[in-house]
Amino acid sequence: MAATLARKRATLGSAPVFLTAISTILGAILFLRFGWAVGNEGFGGTLGIILLAHCVTIPTAMAISEIATNQRVEGGGEYFIISRSFGLNIGGSIGLALFLSQAISLAFYVIAFAEAFSPVFDWLNQTYGLGLHDKRLVSIPAILILSALVLKRGANQGINALYVVVGVLFISLIMFFAGTTEYEAGQTFDFMNRVENPLPFFIVFAIVFPAFTGMTAGVGLSGDLKDPRKSIPIGTLGGTLAGMIVYIFIAYKFTVSANPDNLIGDQLIMSDIAVWGPIIPIGLAAATISSAIGSILVAPRTLQAIASDKIFPNRISEWLARGKPDKNNEPFNAGLITGALALFFVAMGNINSVARIISMFFMVTYGAICLISFLQYFAADPSYRPSFRSRWYISLLGAVMTIYIMFKMDSVYAFLSIAVMVIIYVIITKTKHDKEGLAKIFQGVIFQLSRKLQVFIQTAEKDSDNWRPSMICISSDSFKRMSAFNLMRWISHRYGFGTYIHYINGYFSRDTYRTSKSELKRLINVSEKIKSNVYVDTMISPSLTSAIAQAIQLPSVSGKDINMILFEFAKDQPATIPPILENFNLVRSAEFDIAILGSSDRNFGIKSRIHIWLKPTDMENSPLMILMSYVILGHPEWGDAEIKIFTVFPEEQLTDYENELKANIKEGRLPISPRNIELIIQKEDISIKSIVNQKSRDADLTVLGFRPEALKQMGEGLFMGLDDIGDVLFINAHQGKELVTG
Repeated sequence: MAATLARKRATLGSAPVFLTAISTILGAILFLRFGWAVGNEGFGGTLGIILLAHCVTIPTAMAISEIATNQRVEGGGEYFIISRSFGLNIGGSIGLALFLSQAISLAFYVIAFAEAFSPVFDWLNQTYGLGLHDKRLVSIPAILILSALVLKRGANQGINALYVVVGVLFISLIMFFAGTTEYEAGQTFDFMNRVENPLPFFIVFAIVFPAFTGMTAGVGLSGDLKDPRKSIPIGTLGGTLAGMIVYIFIAYKFTVSANPDNLIGDQLIMSDIAVWGPIIPIGLAAATISSAIGSILVAPRTLQAIASDKIFPNRISEWLARGKPDKNNEPFNAGLITGALALFFVAMGNINSVARIISMFFMVTYGAICLISFLQYFAADPSYRPSFRSRWYISLLGAVMTIYIMFKMDSVYAFLSIAVMVIIYVIITKTKHDKEGLAKIFQGVIFQLSRKLQVFIQTAEKDSDNWRPSMICISSDSFKRMSAFNLMRWISHRYGFGTYIHYINGYFSRDTYRTSKSELKRLINVSEKIKSNVYVDTMISPSLTSAIAQAIQLPSVSGKDINMILFEFAKDQPATIPPILENFNLVRSAEFDIAILGSSDRNFGIKSRIHIWLKPTDMENSPLMILMSYVILGHPEWGDAEIKIFTVFPEEQLTDYENELKANIKEGRLPISPRNIELIIQKEDISIKSIVNQKSRDADLTVLGFRPEALKQMGEGLFMGLDDIGDVLFINAHQGKELVTG
């Protein structure tokens, strides 16, 4: 955007920002409907409307000032701020809604401008009997002349005109305040003087609120400002606060100068109060035409900025982004579209329904700006260093009040406006390669929240009974066999935490580093496609032993200490077993629980049966074996699976072992129901492995325990001889570990 929208001579200062804002704030509603609001709500209620409205506008003005002093706000104003903070997808959807708001607001201001000619129409009708009533006789030529003026002369001429009309506007206000009425004589100030049956507060609020929404109008001139960091805060905050003060004094003047019935019955009651009555229609014309000038200066720049980011198809974006090279890249084509839209709505004459949803789009824009400021505080981005600082609670107040007021004004239109922007967002997301969107909004906040949670978990009590697996796996066969990764993602889905390390054999160098980044990208792509909760990484090391030594010292992604490691070997490749045996004692020295997965070509079958085999010598491993099986069942892919436990023991030990098993179940050391257990008596001429091969040949995962003593005695043979069954998970719990279910 920077290159496309850079103005050759950006010379505007703070005054145009202030004048654009204040002229939009002191607009048509001030002259036509604000006295009506005072008549309905009295001074006290109107003061409440002003203060409530500024709970949105002041935080928004402060948020804009904050963001503008952190980065150069280029062409597009509010759109630039939102898109560069929320990403182009969300920025584009809100930006399009913002442009429509600005363009159709231009139509509103011109229609209101035509209302200022009511006395002229009345005089012509009475004098010449012309029967003129259609205000479009004024509004349509006005929009054509205004569009032609700005398109031909550019922003500087528009600003010069703005100085004139703002001067007339302030003269009319001075004459209004200087005027007196008979009602003032002998009257005591009544804080709550209003009509007998006033309209509900929020109905009046909804009608009056658009009067206060002009404070960001000057931000749209950002690409034409010599120093946006200075001009935007001064002009925006100055216009907002000045407008609030003027409205409070005007509410007081209405209260003391006219009775509530007259305030409601005469929309140009200001003419009866002013020193010279005709100045009010003139002021109304000045206020509306100045607001219209502000809109026609800002709306094309918003559309040009959106097009420069190629939110639209390429040819349309290029055409809309094209400016006048001899006129400081003035948005000529975008100006044509703005004028055409405004002309269309002016010709319609009655656009009240459109007005309500457009007000909602403005509200969403303000809420988004406040949310940016709020999130930036918690994201703690070191590159975010604005010279002007709002406060996080002020920005939060603005965001919350925006949503609250939207739904209080009109819940149907609030839902409708949000739905329209969601639809636009979906369309943009599907057509653009940039997929930042919502992820960019919260990534900094999530980072900080994650860091604080990890520190909290790490400093929490370590001997909690609420045990859960925090597992790490290191493997060089990540892209040959997915069994270990799949087991990790099942364990990490809900109950556990997993860190998967892809091991790269070699010494650290530029080439191996680049290889590691390439392999990591492959792993992340796989993880994203299967929606895994496993944290993946790579490690370069000259030997598997040194890699394991480093891996078991890594902090867990959860903040908890790693308490378990997973090894994996292929059952049809016995050569993959020795590296595990060589490093078994190294891992045991870290007091880890150890899981060793024997992968088969069945790839966990249909994931409907888990068989657990317990032996009298396995009571130390049994709780972990059962809990790990339940953890795996927590994944939807195993949602319909069942666990069955088999116990094998010599016949002479039947009574003792059965009693011990029941006692462990009763005490909670074995979290299993007796109904899921099958007792098997071992005969002398039949090995346990033969029984396992027979009983578990149709199991999708078989879980076996093992002891270091058996591993030392049998070596590789401990993991072999189970050819008739599928995938096997061998479990060794650290000695003395207690897993109590509660």
